[in-house]
Amino acid sequence: MKKRILGIDPGLAIVGFGAINWQQSLTKGQETTVQMVDFGVIRTSADMEMSQRLCILFEDLHTLMEELQPDLVAIEKLFFYRMANTIIVAQARGVLMLVLGQRQLPYVEFAPPQIKQALTNYGKADKAEVQEAVMRELDLDEIPRPDDAADALAVALTASFQL
Repeated sequence: MKKRILGIDPGLAIVGFGAINWQQSLTKGQETTVQMVDFGVIRTSADMEMSQRLCILFEDLHTLMEELQPDLVAIEKLFFYRMANTIIVAQARGVLMLVLGQRQLPYVEFAPPQIKQALTNYGKADKAEVQEAVMRELDLDEIPRPDDAADALAVALTASFQL
């Protein structure tokens, strides 16, 4: 069995994405492998009107789904720390949910502590520990940059551990 998982780290200024291929062998051992496909970010400028920024996210997310053809999308849940920022990110996240609904793509959501726990066995791990785990799990030579893309790969890996 093979699946392409797209991890998303939602935001308004920067949306991180990371795609992996997950494959399970059909032999007795049911061995699984994961391979990084692509990662990056979608950016919007703070100089633009909110509606324009959301339109860019909408269009770029559709393009991303078309290019990567995910079987499953994994999304980092909102982390509430400042109400004003949370509302802005929630609007961007709403655009993502709309795109997923239009494309009828299944999705799963994980809170930051769940992602940290899945990758490091410690729900309060720091960002560096999670990034090192991403690098190790995907057999990469260096940590993916920017951080938002590495975070998105962490979300995708978390989903792969549950398949």
